[in-house]
Amino acid sequence: MPDRKINESMICYDLTVSINNGVWQAEAPVTESFPLFVSQLTVIILISRLLFLVLKPLHQPRLIAEVLAGFIISPNMLGQFKSVQRIFPARGIMLIETMAYLGLVFYVFLTGLEMDLTAILRAGKRVMGIAMTGILIPMGIGIGLFFLLNLQSSNTTAVGCMFWAVALTITGFPVLTRILANLKLLHSDIGRIAMSVAMLNDIYTWVLIAILIPVGINLKTASYSLSALIVFVLICFFVVRPIVEKVIQFTSGDNYSEYYLCIVLTGALICGIITDAIGAHSAVGAFLFGLIIPSGDLGDALLDRLDDFVSGIMLPLFFTSCGIRIDLTKIMEDTPWYIVVLVIFLACMAKILSSLTVSIIFNMPLKDGAALGVLLNTKGILALIILNVGWDKKILSHQYYTVMMVALLIMTIAVAPIMSAIHKSRKGLKHYILRTIQRSKLNTELRVLTCVHTTANISGMISLLEVSHATKSSPMTVFALHLVELTGRASAMLIVHSTRKSGAHNPSRAQADSNLIINAFESFEQENHLVTVNPLTAMSPYGTMHEDICSLAEDKRVALILLPFHKLSTVDGRMGEENAAYRGINLNVLPNAPCSVGIFIDRGLAAAVRPGGPNDKMKCRFAMLFIGGPDDREALAYAWRMAGHPGISLTVVRFLPSEDVVADVESANTNEEQGILEVVADNERQMAIDDDYINEFRLNTANDESIVYLEKVVSNGEETVSVISGMENCYDLYVVGKGQGVVSPLTLGLSDWSDCPELGTIGDVLVSSSFALHASVLVVQQYGSGGEAEEKGMVTSIDGSRRERFGMRWRMSSSQSTKGMVLSDSDWPVGNNA
Repeated sequence: MPDRKINESMICYDLTVSINNGVWQAEAPVTESFPLFVSQLTVIILISRLLFLVLKPLHQPRLIAEVLAGFIISPNMLGQFKSVQRIFPARGIMLIETMAYLGLVFYVFLTGLEMDLTAILRAGKRVMGIAMTGILIPMGIGIGLFFLLNLQSSNTTAVGCMFWAVALTITGFPVLTRILANLKLLHSDIGRIAMSVAMLNDIYTWVLIAILIPVGINLKTASYSLSALIVFVLICFFVVRPIVEKVIQFTSGDNYSEYYLCIVLTGALICGIITDAIGAHSAVGAFLFGLIIPSGDLGDALLDRLDDFVSGIMLPLFFTSCGIRIDLTKIMEDTPWYIVVLVIFLACMAKILSSLTVSIIFNMPLKDGAALGVLLNTKGILALIILNVGWDKKILSHQYYTVMMVALLIMTIAVAPIMSAIHKSRKGLKHYILRTIQRSKLNTELRVLTCVHTTANISGMISLLEVSHATKSSPMTVFALHLVELTGRASAMLIVHSTRKSGAHNPSRAQADSNLIINAFESFEQENHLVTVNPLTAMSPYGTMHEDICSLAEDKRVALILLPFHKLSTVDGRMGEENAAYRGINLNVLPNAPCSVGIFIDRGLAAAVRPGGPNDKMKCRFAMLFIGGPDDREALAYAWRMAGHPGISLTVVRFLPSEDVVADVESANTNEEQGILEVVADNERQMAIDDDYINEFRLNTANDESIVYLEKVVSNGEETVSVISGMENCYDLYVVGKGQGVVSPLTLGLSDWSDCPELGTIGDVLVSSSFALHASVLVVQQYGSGGEAEEKGMVTSIDGSRRERFGMRWRMSSSQSTKGMVLSDSDWPVGNNA
């Protein structure tokens, strides 16, 4: 046979052989792929978390800490040391980037899952104008800065200017909302505008990315790529989405098995592969797949199971890989330092200049325009995606990548300190006097912040607001705040709900609850023309939710915060299991509130307010138990306002000490130590103020037959409880003061058995399972209670005469109405006679 020329090739396989050395199953276990990756992941998470703790007082987002962690372990920093090189070798960086892009695909899939495209339809002209201007002007500046740097260094392609331009237009919505939440600016006007613009900017940016990447990679095949991408989008929306909707409809309940979740995740990966194959980025396909999945239980299940893993484990790898690519030694390559500094400075000013332009167009104050520009400078994951695509496709050189990365980091880092300084300077000018109902004038507007956790709180809170009696001279403005726990990767946000309807056909459970709450309060507003309702939703961790409540109350200048009790009433009227998180919020709000606070324990107030239907006349019986002190005076002021409602009868019961208690107090006044003397003196001062306020109340309600005033003489806490027990089942609502800062012999010893100290001694007695199982309770704490913030002009001195302030009796002539007379125990109203 003739000789044949055979082409031979040698193929070498890099096989890792495990050798047992007595301790490990390999000579160097860290060099194997999986142990190496686990070691890298551990180091990255530890460094990024440590940096985040260091930067947290500066309100820096986690993105900054994770990018800086990558820069620290890069070859130009700690990567120069051999010990670090063993954990992060050259081949190990490729492993990090591979897993990082897998995490990126899942993250953008979850982002699409949460995004609401109907936001574009709900956006006003002003927000649309700001968003479009914030895209066009930075794009022009980005192109100009690119060529300015290119005059000095021509080591990159001209198409890179578009990558710079798009990177400058982006505002990171999740990062921005986190910064605004930390600064307590979510409820401010500038914060709401910034979030609305950033949300629209996010949607526009995805369109720009989908167009730019195919054009930037290969201009010749760009038309094919864009055409294929359009066809893919149409197939997803008009073919895949209906199929997914039908599958969801035939799936019973919300217990989706692992089978469905795996199919959905596989679909996200397949869509990513398709868009990557047609010339777009894989993130575009994953985002699009998340976008077409209807909101509902399936989306909730995916978010619940993937959020923590993706955002806490996988995504830091992507940010770290971005930081590893930063090489400061290349930043001034063939370029004077002042040109680089000028480029970075002008890049940071791009959004600010666009916002200043918008402020002139829409007649906004220039300070607000500058502040808006600073907020819109916040960068997020989309900006990093576009820069990394430019790096991977060799469109951006090392210098151009590093210059823009440094600019983006400086922009984002500077947002929180600048806004914090602006916020502090403005906050010092904010103050309001009417922080209590007692000090509010009768002809002024009453502003109330009503907090709601779930739909179970709606009926009771609305009924309480309805009996608060809004009038033409004293209308009500209600800020209805839906409190939602911040879980997973979602950024804290405060969404101001105007008269909008969600466009989602299958809203998620949280969104469905929010819609029900908003609709209920809007219906209440329509039925009560003297009430203005502003629905809000606060999303934050339970541990810091009180800060959002207090900050919103101060910003809106409310006089009263209404909080639901942490226990719900059962069918038999007893209190059910407690929610420790809700109780923690109440405990945190009470000492930090900038106004008065009311904790409402609902036991079917709605049934009393509307016993048969919406057209039935209201016939409610309320009782106000007055022991004494600032909290009781505030509670009386609120009950007094309620008594103006034609369907409400009010009984005010004042508890007074017997003569034996008075004698004991007088003896203490002469024999006890200085500390007790101060307590006695403060009690006498509070009693003098109580007397004056009761005097005013009785003088103004003497001829009002719907108001009954009673006095009960008791000697100790046991007798006080006995008297209260005699009132069982007589009233629909009990209004009491918390009694903070007041030491009364009438409640002495009751606090030793208290289960809920936040309700005070009397409030805890009323909520106990053995009393008034069908009567609601409102416990009120006055702002500045304890006497330290009493308004000037009130009684602060005590004259020489005792004035019987420990046993005062008011006697009225027979010519006055019997409704204002002091009644004896035998005249106590029973049942419907109240």
